[in-house]
Amino acid sequence: MTARGRPGGKFTEPGRARHIPVLLSEVVEGLRPVDGATYIDGTFGAGGYTRAILEAADCSVLALDRDPNAILGSQSLKREFGDRLTVVESRFSELDLVAREQDVSPVDGIVLDIGVSSMQLDVAERGFSFQAEGPLDMRMSSSGTSAADVVNKTDEEALASILYVLGEERRSRAIARAIVKLRAEAPITTTRQLAEIVSRAVGGRRGDPQHPATQTFQALRIYVNDELGELARALSAAERCLKPGGRLVVVTFHSLEDRIVKRFLQERSGKESQGSRHLPAQSIKSEPPSFEIVNRRPLTPQKEELEVNPRARSARLRAAVRTQAPAWPLDEAELGVPAVED
Repeated sequence: MTARGRPGGKFTEPGRARHIPVLLSEVVEGLRPVDGATYIDGTFGAGGYTRAILEAADCSVLALDRDPNAILGSQSLKREFGDRLTVVESRFSELDLVAREQDVSPVDGIVLDIGVSSMQLDVAERGFSFQAEGPLDMRMSSSGTSAADVVNKTDEEALASILYVLGEERRSRAIARAIVKLRAEAPITTTRQLAEIVSRAVGGRRGDPQHPATQTFQALRIYVNDELGELARALSAAERCLKPGGRLVVVTFHSLEDRIVKRFLQERSGKESQGSRHLPAQSIKSEPPSFEIVNRRPLTPQKEELEVNPRARSARLRAAVRTQAPAWPLDEAELGVPAVED
């Protein structure tokens, strides 16, 4: 299970802090905020990146989040920065539409922090984590199909496909078989129920510190929230929304996300792609490059950050600068968004 950070500085109750944004200084350096500019934080969360951007320059931020709890939590920051901050409940795949509605398009920079936040992971009622008992939910928004719906209604073959493709779970068939067998006796409704089923199905992996249910929970979360499709559409929206010279910064937390971002930037910058197991190598199209890559290799957290925030260990940051070329059409399959049987 990946997360965008652990808390720091903001407290919801005594002894429990909320969130430390990952690779914060690197994100700000990647965006290079300047006075009078407008930036989009596509994943507001607890507002860590937004605050840093607003403190770095006399600029404005349009912040988006699909989680209504994040929107509710934005009020103190809005009071502090006034008209310089606008917060909207929306999927980040719609950031270009929201920017036009707010009359701020095109913008000078966009940051996207992909994955589930600590605020979601650490609240048992959200159902993202197997570490505490909670309803099997995993929805980032307040509507739509829940993880319990997927676990209890998806046929065995499709469920195995979800676990294998989105969780890269090698024992996906055994887990799906166990789930289908046990749900016939009674619905699977809690995180602990599912974690125990998975643990019994795969057994302990000798020498592996990772919980046996980690990849299953990752797969279900990604599927429920269409995270990879949303990421591809958000990258395309950013391409349409950035002005020439505008800067895009993306922080990812696992290989499926990072491969999509890497492929997107390679393709749009005219760099040759080596392909992946989800997508064979392809020739680069003839459209003029719409981005220039800033860092050829992703930036990763330094030792000092990992000591404070172990959840940052899998973070990868990629950045690019928008050119004057037109935006390319989006093809999710070409970006390596895996097709999952459903």
